[in-house]
Amino acid sequence: MQSSKIALALGLAAAATLAQAQSFPSKPIRLIIPFAPGGTTDIVGRGAADQMSRILGQPVVVENRAGGGGSIGADAIAKAAPDGYTIGISTVSTMAVNPACNPKLSYDPIKDFKPITNLANVANVIAVNPNFPAKDYKEFLAALKANPGKYSYATSGTCAFGHMLGEQFKVSTKTFMVHIPYRGAGPALNDVLAGQVPIMVDNLPSSMPYIKAGKLRPIVVAWNKRIDALPNVPTFGELGLKEPNDPAWYGLVAPAGTPDDVIKKLNEAAVKALQDKDFQQRLRAAGAEPSGNTPAEHSAEIKKEFEKMKHLVKVQNIKLEQ
Repeated sequence: MQSSKIALALGLAAAATLAQAQSFPSKPIRLIIPFAPGGTTDIVGRGAADQMSRILGQPVVVENRAGGGGSIGADAIAKAAPDGYTIGISTVSTMAVNPACNPKLSYDPIKDFKPITNLANVANVIAVNPNFPAKDYKEFLAALKANPGKYSYATSGTCAFGHMLGEQFKVSTKTFMVHIPYRGAGPALNDVLAGQVPIMVDNLPSSMPYIKAGKLRPIVVAWNKRIDALPNVPTFGELGLKEPNDPAWYGLVAPAGTPDDVIKKLNEAAVKALQDKDFQQRLRAAGAEPSGNTPAEHSAEIKKEFEKMKHLVKVQNIKLEQ
């Protein structure tokens, strides 16, 4: 008798879950972007929201929840009801760098989220002020090796993605540069352009206008092939530096416990959104390349990057308070 009651309860629960998934979405969806308006994260998130609203037949309402290097917004995504009506943008910063730098963070990037897809990838760059005594990668590396600790590099902040890329580069090349953290890429770029700091490590989109204007000299990029606009600039990969060559990515995640059928619908909508030509054009104009992979593939990306960042933090003894 007891077993039949349990079976009935399980059957009713399964039926309820199926009904929920079939009717999903029946109301607006909230999309949390864990950074302030503007910038690549916002462009990717808002573009996805616009297209997914059309595809799903319900508004996907953007909520910018900035602070803590993205950790405040990520925490809000993790703690939301796991019903598919709150989703959020995942980034290397929120899902790998922040948790690796701060073990006391309020969320776990692996246990507390259910990946939906990688929306877009973005190249990264090491660039120098034109007065730097190196015209290409070979000369750049020689200058660093000949002068350990003489040169400094600017980034958007301690434990920001640029900081971690700079540290990974140092480990991979056995060189030493001094890290100078700023409160955002803008102030960092200003000081590199003014010559106060010689080297910039950054996402390519924010540095590209200055590269095109001749105010920054690109040395090496993190991407799977040479950038069309920078045909003479090598990738880390072709130089034999595998670890620094991973791009930055911007994905979609839901809270852990969100039903698989709901994740499937969200994934299908996001992938279809990325097929829109106008959205693709907006992404590429921002320096981002559309992706649109499976939940399992984005999950693997998150795990790989988190493990890599944990190792880097340990090897380089990186601390948030430094």
